[in-house]
Amino acid sequence: MDRRDFLKIAGIAGIGLSIPGSIEALADQNETSLAVATGASPEKITRAAIEAFGGMKKFVSRDDIVVIKPNMAWDRLPEQAANTNPEVVAAVVKLCFEAGAKKVKVFDRTVNDPRRCYIQSGVADAVKNAGAEVIFTDERKFKSMKIQGEAIKEWPLYTEIFEADKVINIPIAKHHGLAKITMSMKNWMGIMGGERNQIHQKLDQSLVDLSLKIKPALTVLDAVRILTANGPQGGRLSDVKKLDTVIVGVDQVAVDSYGATLFGMKGSDLGYVRIAAESGVGTMDLSRVNIKKISI
Repeated sequence: MDRRDFLKIAGIAGIGLSIPGSIEALADQNETSLAVATGASPEKITRAAIEAFGGMKKFVSRDDIVVIKPNMAWDRLPEQAANTNPEVVAAVVKLCFEAGAKKVKVFDRTVNDPRRCYIQSGVADAVKNAGAEVIFTDERKFKSMKIQGEAIKEWPLYTEIFEADKVINIPIAKHHGLAKITMSMKNWMGIMGGERNQIHQKLDQSLVDLSLKIKPALTVLDAVRILTANGPQGGRLSDVKKLDTVIVGVDQVAVDSYGATLFGMKGSDLGYVRIAAESGVGTMDLSRVNIKKISI
């Protein structure tokens, strides 16, 4: 899927979507609406899930500049499941280059010290070895942008996201004290400048507002290890559950709704998923989603 075409359709409303179900319609263009791959190798299951959509060339074109947004917010090791699995991110980087991408950039606005987070997470080394450019956020690149949502009217957002040809969201599925679970829609907090903790008062609606502003070409949800308690930072290995799973889709609502099932919940149990579905951002009802499951 070409992000320019996506934005052309979504741009009817100026900031996002005006026709309920329009993302669902885009998802329905694919024979597979969600791909769920399980297996011992994070790289292999990531590749398999994306291949179920026809491969990365459906999303990334030759000479594209691609921005990949993982979760690297915490000074934690991969085994602690606070950040996106580095092998999953590296696999996506490799696939982008194989599809002809000219440049791939990877970044996050971290909560803990960025240099420690990038190193401890394992993501920086993994994506550098795959050929990506690892960047630290530059305060000068946060620009105030109109969002015109229900909770957020305007906010400084990182311009690299909007200047890229394609954006790929790679969150990890984990427990969160306020949101219950943090997945793809909440991962966009990593492109926010300013005092982003201010949105916690209306967190669910704020996450939906952000999701209307940012249009990823693809979402890859890392559930190789999930953090079941004490998120989002975690720290105790006893809170980590190894699922060896990756979920891929173009509909963030469907991805997060499926992700909720990994924690014994439904999408409707999460306020931001429910509001997003009601706003026409995507499909929460998994009975209406074509799910392809792959085991390696």
